[in-house]
Amino acid sequence: MREPGADIEHFGLLAEFDSADRLLQAARRLRDAGYRRLDAHTPYPLEELSEVLDLKSNAVAWFTIAGGVVGAAFGYGMQLYTNWDFPLDIGGRPLVAWQPFMLITFETCVLFAVTTSVLAMLLLNRLPRLHHPVFSAPHFERASLDRFFLIVFAHDEQFDTDGTDRFLRSLSPLSVTLVEQTEEPE
Repeated sequence: MREPGADIEHFGLLAEFDSADRLLQAARRLRDAGYRRLDAHTPYPLEELSEVLDLKSNAVAWFTIAGGVVGAAFGYGMQLYTNWDFPLDIGGRPLVAWQPFMLITFETCVLFAVTTSVLAMLLLNRLPRLHHPVFSAPHFERASLDRFFLIVFAHDEQFDTDGTDRFLRSLSPLSVTLVEQTEEPE
């Protein structure tokens, strides 16, 4: 007997809907039934969808803050090192005066924060990804036009190919497709 959530042959089940309301209703019903590993593909952003799918990840924000702190420390440290290693006495100014250091410190803070933010977003979204298993699903190209897709991932604890398929079909989608686990083309 297979353990729940251990279906490695399949990527998941993909349900196709013709309206945003039906997609949101189906996502709510799946969440109420205990499914947690869900994702949706829509032609335009739906504000309610992130609540329904419980998407609360703020990892990129933490990476951005960390990058900004490291950048500010680097900028300030670089100026301290330069002034101590190559001292210039200009008008009796102290070697370490924090006020003139703030411009470079701010600039390196912003540079590191933005760079870290972009890299974290790419890594956490596993981009660039040239192939995804749902790309081979029938009609999926309409996800950017007029169709709404909801996928239940096979690694969900509640996932059972037949049971999940029956449950999805009870939500009256246009179609339900079993998405196979595929390797990325080389």
